[in-house]
Amino acid sequence: MKLYVVGLGPGSPEQLTPQAEGALTQSNVIIGYDKYIDLIRGQFPTKHFLSTPMKREAERCRMAVEKALENNTVAMVCSGDAGVYGMAGLIYQVARNYPPIEIEIIPGITAACSGAALLGSPLTNDFAVISLSDLLTPYEQIEKRLHCAAEAGFVLCLYNPSSKKRGDYLQKACDIVLRYRTGDTVCGYVRNIGREGQQAVVLTLQQLREAQVDMFTTVFIGNEYTLKLGDKMVTPRGYRDV
Repeated sequence: MKLYVVGLGPGSPEQLTPQAEGALTQSNVIIGYDKYIDLIRGQFPTKHFLSTPMKREAERCRMAVEKALENNTVAMVCSGDAGVYGMAGLIYQVARNYPPIEIEIIPGITAACSGAALLGSPLTNDFAVISLSDLLTPYEQIEKRLHCAAEAGFVLCLYNPSSKKRGDYLQKACDIVLRYRTGDTVCGYVRNIGREGQQAVVLTLQQLREAQVDMFTTVFIGNEYTLKLGDKMVTPRGYRDV
């Protein structure tokens, strides 16, 4: 009667941690969002898989807790890290309404880290991670966070930068940041990290404002110290004598 909450990393098998692979191997039921289940179904063909579409996260968590209470070892899977815009927090919230079960969170490589590695080293110093999705967070709060983080000089890592209903949200975010940074600030974005169609692009903040991105893109906005070294995006930590 155990429930793992497992971060799968970006999606490629080689970026699934040994600890995560061990938890999935020990589980007899694996539950997750449709697209995340598709990433691992071939690796664990003997498991019993259950999935739900987008926007049914609470239902998915209840299903996982109830399956664990039926004396199963269950894995709830998330992309990236389960505690970064993942299901870890919601699992704990849902589980408090049921008899006690053992819950273990298995960390994974989040998009901030895997995307940064593809671009170079944009997050070497202080940075802030902000999701532009207003599905669960009011847009006014997102705007306030963008203003505060940009004014404070943080490198920004933006999750969920655009969707069909939010086609101009990255443009709006760039307009906010442009109040505090120049248009030639070094930026980057990575699409489909660790999956087919992977793409990493380094560009300026002004160019980023016009870029076409989607929900599978992670965006990085540099600060005044961020450099373009060759084709890479690098934010120095210091070491000014090199």
